[in-house]
Amino acid sequence: MPPTPETQGLLAMLEEAGGPDISEQTPEEARVAIAGFAAMQAGAPEPARVEDRTVPGPAGDIPIRVYASEGDNLPVVMYFHGGGWVLGDIESHDGTCKQLLAELGDAVVVSVHYRLAPEDKYPAAADDCYAAAAWVAENGGQIGADGSRMAVCGDSAGGNLSAVVSQMARDRGGPAIAAQVLHVPVTDHNYSYPSYTENAEGMLLTRDSMVWFWDHYLPNAEAGQEAYASPIKAADLSGLAPALIQTAEFDPLRDEGEAYGAAIEAAGGDVTVHRYDGVVHDPFMMFAVIPTGIECLKEAAAFINERI
Repeated sequence: MPPTPETQGLLAMLEEAGGPDISEQTPEEARVAIAGFAAMQAGAPEPARVEDRTVPGPAGDIPIRVYASEGDNLPVVMYFHGGGWVLGDIESHDGTCKQLLAELGDAVVVSVHYRLAPEDKYPAAADDCYAAAAWVAENGGQIGADGSRMAVCGDSAGGNLSAVVSQMARDRGGPAIAAQVLHVPVTDHNYSYPSYTENAEGMLLTRDSMVWFWDHYLPNAEAGQEAYASPIKAADLSGLAPALIQTAEFDPLRDEGEAYGAAIEAAGGDVTVHRYDGVVHDPFMMFAVIPTGIECLKEAAAFINERI
């Protein structure tokens, strides 16, 4: 199908605004640009409680933001933001986390500000996300959460990190993860998928941008073959938390997300793959202007609630 009217309007607005592709910017310039996406998350309900704090990590304290409903011992969702491991932070996804909590109902959402590349390359982001999840599993009571009822969720690079943390948790004997939601995830350091050709440019996220992100994230090309960078490369994909993988029709990452779902299924895993037609990369980040984003968040919340 063609792009939805809202998607066409967004693409036209961005084209009229002009400006270079991310691949032509410095990380500092691109970080300023992604901050603008916060306006596309306007209108999310305010949680009963929002708290900024830090948790211990492998290279120092990790900032987190806790979004919580009223009550204690609530199920918890660890949220890992997108931005190609280079961009984004707690603020860039503040509205997304608030809206996710609203769709979940009685729960806690913990947004993690992991270390970014190129200042801190792979596996720094994955190590921070795992450390934050492990801390919440053990100390959830401090933030009103039941750490034994945990899901992980993320968009784009955050979807990659959710998949990686799920693998780490399996490989390391915990924490227990009841569900993983991977929204338009990066799963493979590989540009040969047809969706990379079909959506190479003109559809928000470009092929050149993905090359730029990977080049900043990885210390070398060989690292891209490791499972904790490219989760689809894992030798064993059995024993993982039930997964919901959401892909977008006009997204270079579409095919690798769906391939990851097929690989989990082939390994006997519990996986649901849902392609959203007519939209470009990352509806989670643009739900106020792309209504499909709300559909994605509702599906994510329903999937998690059935399992935690």
